[in-house]
Amino acid sequence: MEIWQAIILGAVQGVAEFLPISSSGHLVLGQHMFGVDMEDPAFFTFDIVVHVGSFVAIAIAFWRDIWALIKNPFSKMTGLLIVGTIPAVIAGLFFRNHIEMLRNGLWLAAAFTVTGFLLMAADRLSKGEKGEGEITYMDALFVGVLQALALPPGISRSGTTITGALYRGISREAAAKYSFMLAMIAIAGAGALEAMQVIRGDVDPSTLGLEPMLIGFFVSLIVGYFSIRLLLKLIKACKLMYFSYYVWALAGLIVLDLVVFNLFF
Repeated sequence: MEIWQAIILGAVQGVAEFLPISSSGHLVLGQHMFGVDMEDPAFFTFDIVVHVGSFVAIAIAFWRDIWALIKNPFSKMTGLLIVGTIPAVIAGLFFRNHIEMLRNGLWLAAAFTVTGFLLMAADRLSKGEKGEGEITYMDALFVGVLQALALPPGISRSGTTITGALYRGISREAAAKYSFMLAMIAIAGAGALEAMQVIRGDVDPSTLGLEPMLIGFFVSLIVGYFSIRLLLKLIKACKLMYFSYYVWALAGLIVLDLVVFNLFF
């Protein structure tokens, strides 16, 4: 892997994992635009590394909340996170092969369009009053189902979970925090599954090289941390619609390429 590829893909992971624009959708775009084969064992290893960078970014941004869970592992929040994670785990186990098939331009354009409408809806929802301690298990299940629906590329995980939490009357600050805590579990789970393939010997990490992995890790971590801070501010200010315009523009460009240019799809 070239250094410039490590920087770009690390930055894409750091931005798109947390901002509501779909990291998986952007990785598919990167695959087509830069000719990167994400099924290549070297890039598979790199994907694990940049996800670890994203995980560390959340851990730094919410270290107080994480430390509170460590000190009190049987708290209500632990239960809420488990309930919110279960639907995505079930969907991933049963529909993973079907999801992998949704990596074409037509699906991506449609998914980005849906994400844009979800973000627009999030800004228009009335201000919720439920604080972190008032989130119910039904709220967590509802948000978890929406997270499961965001498994295909192009559907933003953070966009769906935050919109779902706001729909359930959860305050914007609590909705953002719960969404990011769910993201930490999702990233850790995905990274663990991929790491198992390395441990079993299905993937040889030595083919990638140490330098690209380190660069990708730190770029993902730094960019991810500042993306989290930016999103927290925009959620409070009801400015998620800015991302709607962005993903709609992407969808339009993909359709244009499909119909006219055929450069990437």
